[in-house]
Amino acid sequence: MTEQLRFTILEKQNSELMDHTLIKIKRLILQRKYEFRLSAELQLASDGLTMDDALEAILSADYLTKKNSTSQDKVTPKEKVYIIESYTYDGILMYIKGTIRKSRNQDEFYIIISAKRSTFGE
Repeated sequence: MTEQLRFTILEKQNSELMDHTLIKIKRLILQRKYEFRLSAELQLASDGLTMDDALEAILSADYLTKKNSTSQDKVTPKEKVYIIESYTYDGILMYIKGTIRKSRNQDEFYIIISAKRSTFGE
């Protein structure tokens, strides 16, 4: 099996396991192309969490859910909100909402609404 064929097979397997949008968000995080809204920073602080905790949870996520934004602050009429519930490296379950927006003609993950401890199951 050639190296290119092996890479294509692995890429196909990975894309079936993880949503393309989640992969894009993770790449934006790794490229430091993200921004926290003040409200998200305040939620983190009130839960005793840091921005690094939120970033860890995003990077360790295996899936996300998407919905249409109903916010008055949305930039485009069809803007999507991405919801990620995932664990930090310390095992804290977090709930993060954000969207992908253009900033200086480049995509950026904008953590706009929430970044807090998840209350899943409570």
